[in-house]
Amino acid sequence: MLRSAEACGDSSGYFLPVLSGILLGISFPSYPVIRFELLAWIALVPLLICLHGDLSFKRYFNRVYSTMLIFCAIALWWVSLATLPGGLLTIIAQAFFSTVPLLLFFVLKKYRGYRFALFSLPFLWVAWEWLYIRQDLSFGWLVFGNSQAQLNPMIQYADIAGVWGVSFWLMCFNVIVVDLWFRFKYRKKVFVHAVSLVSMIVLPLGYTLLVFSNHDLRHPRPVVTVSLIQPNIDPVEKWQKYSSQDIMLIYLGLTDRAMSQNSVDLVLWPETAIPFRILDEKNRSYYEFLKSRIRQWGGSLLSGYSDIVYYTEAEVSGEEFLYKFNPEEKRYYQTFNASMLITEGGDALPQIYRKMKLVPFAERVPYMEYAPWMDNFTLSLAGISSWGKGSDKTIMEFITDSGATVKTSNVICYESIFPGLVAEFVKRGAEFLTVVTNDGWYAKSYGPYQHAAIARFRCIENRRSMARCANTGVSQFIDKYGRVYADIPWWERRFLTAEVERNDMMTFYTRYPNLIPQTATGFSGILLLIAFFGRHKSGDNDR
Repeated sequence: MLRSAEACGDSSGYFLPVLSGILLGISFPSYPVIRFELLAWIALVPLLICLHGDLSFKRYFNRVYSTMLIFCAIALWWVSLATLPGGLLTIIAQAFFSTVPLLLFFVLKKYRGYRFALFSLPFLWVAWEWLYIRQDLSFGWLVFGNSQAQLNPMIQYADIAGVWGVSFWLMCFNVIVVDLWFRFKYRKKVFVHAVSLVSMIVLPLGYTLLVFSNHDLRHPRPVVTVSLIQPNIDPVEKWQKYSSQDIMLIYLGLTDRAMSQNSVDLVLWPETAIPFRILDEKNRSYYEFLKSRIRQWGGSLLSGYSDIVYYTEAEVSGEEFLYKFNPEEKRYYQTFNASMLITEGGDALPQIYRKMKLVPFAERVPYMEYAPWMDNFTLSLAGISSWGKGSDKTIMEFITDSGATVKTSNVICYESIFPGLVAEFVKRGAEFLTVVTNDGWYAKSYGPYQHAAIARFRCIENRRSMARCANTGVSQFIDKYGRVYADIPWWERRFLTAEVERNDMMTFYTRYPNLIPQTATGFSGILLLIAFFGRHKSGDNDR
């Protein structure tokens, strides 16, 4: 590795950057039987060693971007199965955005020296991940901490620090390994570094033992019985093989079977399960029929569907470009990727949640409200595009068979990667989490498994159990420790019923979801100010 590090200064020195890109890519969740997440603990070491020398900005950027391009290609290649142009754009753009912390590393290295920049990197990294995921253009899938989603014994402290804390921990470990490498190279003492690395492994394990030792089985929490309906309808072939009636019959038939075998409080159908705008006044009879079936079942139904909302000319005045116009009815409207909860009794209106975090370009073009012409860059998936953006964090309520009032929230597909959004639902009273999704666009790639693995973080962060219902899989039940305890094989038409624990506890992370990244952002600002105003460049070998 030392020879490679020295070679990295010349034009052919891409071995270490490529190695880091591969290690990063394969460390992220893929198929359940493939487990390389431990590689994330050293994945950045080759690249950071390579960046030690005196490189021009062009050569520096080429090495960093090479690493991130390989990383994103390995971790996200499956996006191209849904849309090839969108997949390529996602990989190229995500690789560029992923270089930002290391570009700031270059600045700090230039003005304050390599070691100052090295120990600043964990703060820069977490600050950028957080700032990036907060804006609409982001595809914040590859938060570094997500690589550990399946390493359950090592991430239980996410109930304090969230996925941001896990990212910070991983970055610190990589940094200490790099510094240890150079101290060993220059024959300096390494005892403190060795102890630090061992401690960084032992402390998360110790916290996990503490968490599970405090789990008191003698006082079980209340539960709700949930049935997941997985129809296994290929979204690409959806309208070639099925009509709307065919699709509804599949759902109704599976639900009939599920309800006949168990007493169920809540039935969950996946994202956009109802294939037409059932709440539009033109489809009122279909909605009334569905309500009558729910009364027969004796439970409540939470389903994804396509929603439509109409607006008057006064309501859209000055922003007509954000809405669609029906010339026959002469009124404006928006469609939403939404979910609704229909309860068993009474004539109450359904409780509706409209998706707030939309996939950039596939579901909505970012910032089109400021540049309407950008709507031309929408990448349609089987005609699904240009959704309206929801604004209400709806908490849904239903009554169980035992008479208990239960509060839940519904997260739609892509939204499950957003830690702050889910924490907000929990703060508003959600006693357990539900996710509806359709990952069938990605065939039998590991994309659906990766998506499902990331959702485990939301359970650990907030200590909430989750019922996750997918069109073709992965449908599963996850407990508050991020452990899957029941699931349906993917690409099979099945239903699954299980009990889901509900509780109202608030973790430290739930109360303060942005504490770690905001602190990292503040420290990053201070470090950059020191670099710019200090203007003292330490030598690269000043160790």
